[in-house]
Amino acid sequence: MFLIGLFTWEMKWRAFGVEPTYRNSDGAWAMQRRRIDSGEGNKTVLIGSSRVLFDVQLPVWERATGERPIQLALEGTSPAFALEDLADDPNFTGRLVVGISLPLFFSDFGRRANVAKYYHNESLAQRSGQWLSMNLIEPFFAFYDIDYGLMTVLARQDWPERPGVHSFVEVRRLAVQERDRNTQMWNKLERDSDYRELAKRIWSQLFAPPPGVTPEMAQQLAAKQIDRAVAAVEKLRARGVPVVFLRAPVGGAFLEAENKGFPRGTTWNVLLQRTGAPGIHFEDYPELRAFEPVEWSHLSASDAERFTEALCAILEREFGWARPGAKSSTRREPRFSARRPHVAGIVALMAQKKPTLTAAAAETILQNSAIAMPPGTATGSVPVSAHYSNGTQTVPWGHRRNWCGLATADAALQTTK
Repeated sequence: MFLIGLFTWEMKWRAFGVEPTYRNSDGAWAMQRRRIDSGEGNKTVLIGSSRVLFDVQLPVWERATGERPIQLALEGTSPAFALEDLADDPNFTGRLVVGISLPLFFSDFGRRANVAKYYHNESLAQRSGQWLSMNLIEPFFAFYDIDYGLMTVLARQDWPERPGVHSFVEVRRLAVQERDRNTQMWNKLERDSDYRELAKRIWSQLFAPPPGVTPEMAQQLAAKQIDRAVAAVEKLRARGVPVVFLRAPVGGAFLEAENKGFPRGTTWNVLLQRTGAPGIHFEDYPELRAFEPVEWSHLSASDAERFTEALCAILEREFGWARPGAKSSTRREPRFSARRPHVAGIVALMAQKKPTLTAAAAETILQNSAIAMPPGTATGSVPVSAHYSNGTQTVPWGHRRNWCGLATADAALQTTK
């Protein structure tokens, strides 16, 4: 009877479209985290929330850079705990991408933040159990997922509402995962419109502030998270670890809610300015703006591959993240770009004065209000190419040229209308 019931349950979920996949368990995360302390501390590491987990594809990154990064992002969880954990680990000397989901990071939402404690205290029995699960169960059984446990299924039935009790619809399964935590959106969200709309309804529950949280409280909490990031980035910088913050694509009602609840001028820009670390915001790059998340928050598997290609190109072009051991072919970012950390502070003040200010408008104001430098010429280093065999190019000084001019907060604020 047991075997018949097991077979029936398995067939039920396979008919629903479920296939065997590796579980996104604490043990699986600990296995990847352990690599840093077992000789791979010089690797590129990805931390963040579900957008980094779903949208950054490890095989594509490996093809583009020659290195397969370590994936430590966690769904529904601020990466602040992981940022601090890596900052305190002298074995980590690689490069770090920190994904920022505004509602999670600036509220310190930590659905799975205890996973670092799990890793540091993991017992031999737990490690053995994880190995057995990944080798004997997960690759073969579709139902072996928390979403398809009997108690979970019963709890998610359409039970009558009780008076005065607000029912919260839990997030359903959204992704499939490989052995090293490379993760893609489950194609059911693309194929099944009802399932996709359910995901959107679930996200809509998150748009309103939590009960009892005032704007002042939210602002104080956001400031605390920035302080934590500043301290962690300082430790990493002291070890020579480059850090880049990433704002992955988001769209629809989710983007509207995030921009309303967490304005860029008081969150993202301040984070870059305070930490002194650069950032990649999808709205600043045409090649990243074009992506449309399937359910407002995550990219399809095919779009995630193209997003990863574009992201790797930006990291190499603008921040010098070339292949390990290869010479960077990076081109300097225009000095007035709001992506530069020393400009982000001025942009934050401008955004406070004019909340509707766009990145392009801010850059134009900075260019037009900058103090012009005297005419003349200078030689600056640029990538070696067929056009510049000596690796340099002569560029004119002047505040309307890249690399030139002095931006001041006073002048920029006076021009911001």
